[in-house]
Amino acid sequence: METGNAPKVQNKKGGFKAKRQRAHAKLLNTYYGKPIQDMKLVAVTGSTGKTIVAHYLHEILNAAGEQVAVFASDQPFKAATLHKFFNDAWKAGANYVIVTTPNESLRDNVFYGLPIHVAAMTNFVTSSLTDMTPEEFLDDEKTLFDMKPENVVLNYDDLNYETFKDFKGEKRTITYGHSSSDVKILSSKLYKKGTEATISTRGDIRTFATFVPGETAVSYMACAIAVSEILEISTEKILEGIANYEYNQ
Repeated sequence: METGNAPKVQNKKGGFKAKRQRAHAKLLNTYYGKPIQDMKLVAVTGSTGKTIVAHYLHEILNAAGEQVAVFASDQPFKAATLHKFFNDAWKAGANYVIVTTPNESLRDNVFYGLPIHVAAMTNFVTSSLTDMTPEEFLDDEKTLFDMKPENVVLNYDDLNYETFKDFKGEKRTITYGHSSSDVKILSSKLYKKGTEATISTRGDIRTFATFVPGETAVSYMACAIAVSEILEISTEKILEGIANYEYNQ
């Protein structure tokens, strides 16, 4: 498989600032009574598509009758904002929380100490990295996967897959994409206002339809389907949830 010029993953070094950030995140978790322990946290990371995948998952879990809260932002946010969201979600009765992970927030240890049920990576698109190098991007991503998520979902189609294929879940790691993926994209059709993709998962071949246009929507659907497989959501509810997402450009 072609891998491109994959940069090497580097280890982040600690320091006084990092220690202070981690202590602050830990203090906030304790201050709010650790509500995240009563919910399953799904973290969606990558250079593009995080928000779309997060909203797919929100609709899928809603269709499955789960109580879910989503915090999807491409802009960095502080630990205080995240932990207040967890507290509000817990008070509202959520049993799932879906959060996107901007690299700046990963770098600032905003997610430190959190129990990650699923960490899903959309892709690694170097052209979208306007304020960091590829090495810095992967260093930030490693911060999330070093937190020992229970389950990990990776994009097998990504040209840099060989770089991050060692990101593993403590319980399970699955891939999505074409070729030899666990969740396999067999074909796709692009329309002006939407996309269809025939995808094989759990030995079941189905055609999924979304109002999100473009070839990238196929990959984002596959990512959400892979996460849903880990969450043991039925194929019918996945189909319903993906179709329910109303995309606004």
